Amino acid sequence: MSDLMDALTVLEKEKGISKDVIVEAIEAALISAYKRNFHQAQNVRVDFNQGTGSVKVFARKNVVELVEDSRLEIPLDQAKEMSPQYEVGDVVELEVTPKDFGRIAAQTAKQVVTQRVREAERGIIFSEFIDREEDIITGIVQRQDHRNMYVDLGRVEALLPVTEQIQSERYKTNDRIKVFITKVEKTTKGPQIMVSRTHPGLLKRLFELEVPEIYDGTVEIRSISREAGDRSKISVHAEDPEVDPVGSCVGPRGQRVQTIVNELNGEKIDIVRWSNDPVEYVANALSPSKVVEVQVKEEEKMTRVIVPDYQLSLAIGKRGQNARLAAKLTGWKIDIKSESEAIEQGLFNPNKAADEGQDIVEDELEG
Repeated sequence: MSDLMDALTVLEKEKGISKDVIVEAIEAALISAYKRNFHQAQNVRVDFNQGTGSVKVFARKNVVELVEDSRLEIPLDQAKEMSPQYEVGDVVELEVTPKDFGRIAAQTAKQVVTQRVREAERGIIFSEFIDREEDIITGIVQRQDHRNMYVDLGRVEALLPVTEQIQSERYKTNDRIKVFITKVEKTTKGPQIMVSRTHPGLLKRLFELEVPEIYDGTVEIRSISREAGDRSKISVHAEDPEVDPVGSCVGPRGQRVQTIVNELNGEKIDIVRWSNDPVEYVANALSPSKVVEVQVKEEEKMTRVIVPDYQLSLAIGKRGQNARLAAKLTGWKIDIKSESEAIEQGLFNPNKAADEGQDIVEDELEG
């Protein structure tokens, strides 16, 4: 058993698993092994000597006046023969170590050590990753089956389900990949870590990594809408009027956003300025389309957006994507109409809009 003690010392140093915790578990397992192998029902205590590796079994009996169960009790007079200090209610320990218990003890100890090492490692991994939920991490593609991809995160393998994969992306074994940790769960097989490439949180964390102003809170991400692998919209805001939130995210010569686009394999990203005014916010969200007018129905949280005729298809986007993402980003329903259609239906008066525009210009000049 001395080699076992050496192994425990190594485990404590390398794995951070307390030797005392394992010894305690070994002692508990040896009690079960003793009762199972020697058909004993009495209360016992196992002493595992860490210095010598020797194992002793002691039967624990309560001192009583009248014995009703000899496996659990000992009469007072017999106890006093062992030591005059014993009184009723005390516990006496008698060594009952079987001759061939050493072999059983060695097998049991090895089983316990293996189990505890596995449990401890799982516990350490779970503790490490539960704090990283909703965080980004780089892993290595390990393997794939017809539905899922398995990503090596170093100490554990994460599951990237098919529903969380970008359909246009193709990876090979050993490819490096950034993923977003969506869930960390304890299971009977150890911690299960679920990751995603489609989650909006991945985009948010990528911007935090690339844009110092977002990381330090100078620029705030207010909303994200994403159709992973194709197009995303992100609205940003800065309390400081001197800070350009969109420019901060785009970066010098577009480098910051381009790094994120490259990481997402060409996913287009529209960065728009957030506003508390739905007219301004919805107009911004429909970027890159130009907007003539935004009409707001507050009670229905709905907007009607008038765009130049030549901008209609751009505003709506391929298969309605631009309008859909803008609506999701702002939280407002968006009904897009071309200028000529709105005029025809009596929904828009270009002369009135021009007059209002002129009034605004004059106000600005007078100001």
